[in-house]
Amino acid sequence: MNKRSARQTKAGRRPAKPAASNPFPFIAAALLCAGSLVGIYILFVRTTTGQLIGEGALREAELSATGMSSRLQDFLDLLPLISAVIAAAFILFVTLARRRWLAAGVAIAAALGANLTTQVLKEVLVRPELGVQTLGTNSLPSGHATLAASSAAAVILVVAPRWRPLAAAGGGSYAVIAGAATLINLWHRPADIIAAFLVVGFWTAVGGWIIMRTGTAWNVWSGFGEHWAASRVWPAGTAAAGLVTGLMAVLFVLVSTPTLTTPAAPERLPLLYWAGLAMIVSSGYLLASLGAVLFGRAARIRR
Repeated sequence: MNKRSARQTKAGRRPAKPAASNPFPFIAAALLCAGSLVGIYILFVRTTTGQLIGEGALREAELSATGMSSRLQDFLDLLPLISAVIAAAFILFVTLARRRWLAAGVAIAAALGANLTTQVLKEVLVRPELGVQTLGTNSLPSGHATLAASSAAAVILVVAPRWRPLAAAGGGSYAVIAGAATLINLWHRPADIIAAFLVVGFWTAVGGWIIMRTGTAWNVWSGFGEHWAASRVWPAGTAAAGLVTGLMAVLFVLVSTPTLTTPAAPERLPLLYWAGLAMIVSSGYLLASLGAVLFGRAARIRR
């Protein structure tokens, strides 16, 4: 023990713990995302009811998009690419301004890992034939949603702790909008987008722990409320939005499910479309809230 530590001990003060000194919350978050991904796959791909819900939402999205302008559809298609460009520019700025070279490298590696995982899962996971009129190939997870969400997550990883609650809320909102756009533009079913969010959540937990352990000097703050961007309003608001939309999704599905028939639902079921959008919003915001709390509690407290 050095003299400084000895003086702190005599004075009754303990040395500050490094950031993310306990890896268990990050491991638990990664396992939660992985387990939820398996559950989403089994429920919405391996069961007839799940496939009918996904196809019903996609069919209603197609019928609802008939009056949408082509320019708006083109813009929605570009959202994932736009997010990647904005994230790259922001990470470059933070890296040059704050000299967070290692953090930038890990954040980019986590984003690449998420997108690579998505492409591998598309090939590994099988979509069985259950009598539902659908494409025979697997589309889970969504590559478009993975690109948008991983870009937002990379920004969250490199910003200072006081900005992470705001960045999580903003990044979660952007991911939700980009994910909803893939359903609106008929690229993917709701489960594909939720699975993409979970893949990104897994890699964000892994990369986040590495960044906080190797960057404990700058991952320090005074806790929630020290700054307007660090207000508890951000994680609380996203959690509330996630819970409310999640309950709406469950209600819409319960109302619509009894009328589903095989091989397809001949009648209009508009609630399935809104259920799909609600599921996307719920999963995106709940993960954003979880991330804000996880990183906030793991950051080193300023003494």
